[in-house]
Amino acid sequence: MKLSLEEFRAWKNKSITLLGMSGVGKTHLATTLRTHNWFHYSGDYRIGTRYLDDHILDVIKLQAMQSPFLRELLRKDWIYFRNNIKVDDLGPVLCFVGKLGNPTLGGTPLQEFNERQALYRQAEIDAMRDVPAFIRKAREIYGYQHFVNDVGGSLCDLEEPAVIDLLAKHSLILYIEATEAQEEEELIRRAVKDPKPLYFRPSFLEEQLRRYLEEHNLEYAAEMDPDDFTRWIFPHLFRSRIPRYQAIAKPLGYTVTAQEVAEVRDDQDFLGLLEQAIARKHWS
Repeated sequence: MKLSLEEFRAWKNKSITLLGMSGVGKTHLATTLRTHNWFHYSGDYRIGTRYLDDHILDVIKLQAMQSPFLRELLRKDWIYFRNNIKVDDLGPVLCFVGKLGNPTLGGTPLQEFNERQALYRQAEIDAMRDVPAFIRKAREIYGYQHFVNDVGGSLCDLEEPAVIDLLAKHSLILYIEATEAQEEEELIRRAVKDPKPLYFRPSFLEEQLRRYLEEHNLEYAAEMDPDDFTRWIFPHLFRSRIPRYQAIAKPLGYTVTAQEVAEVRDDQDFLGLLEQAIARKHWS
């Protein structure tokens, strides 16, 4: 959605999609806006509670069935499991997606990892297809004036142009970029310390896995330390996504920096930042 400043200011019920890597401030910004009459739609929350819920519970039940005590309780329907996913704590989704590597070190075998990646990708696509309906629900059912779509960092890697077009049709896309090398390094450090569920394009994962195995003199993914591989691959993933974000934002959206977002304290700050982004694009 492309708007002039006048059109943006006159837009009564604003809908914004926040695009960018994990750690640039999307969820913090959306959470702040929620206290100012903005509906916060979290793509990852929707994925975990709607589209991966059964898959997550199946993984949990499979582990529980290995315990004779829990096995008996489950078979007799004396206990049940449910997800307790929160907008700012996606632990169950993270556990389902897993980390590629040695199963004895908590890793997921390559074939199973790829299967879960495919499910995660489809879940994200489905969650984004729900956005137009939730824009309507936010206003008509819940009474929110504005809507903010907090998408996962992997949106640019889904290779599903129709999803991007749908979001651009129903919302203003705002790309939050890290502009300095030290900002990028800090985002990478934070992501490694506090990981989020990660989706990898199949071709990207195949290439990076080959490189990792060669560098570490390993033959199979099952030999890898899953934590070490995750730490190793994330900087490559981060940098591979930058041009993909830019390819979305340049024709379809607007760009602000992570530093500018960090200075937002309320909805008025946010609206002012959006106006700056629109004006910059107009004059560039």
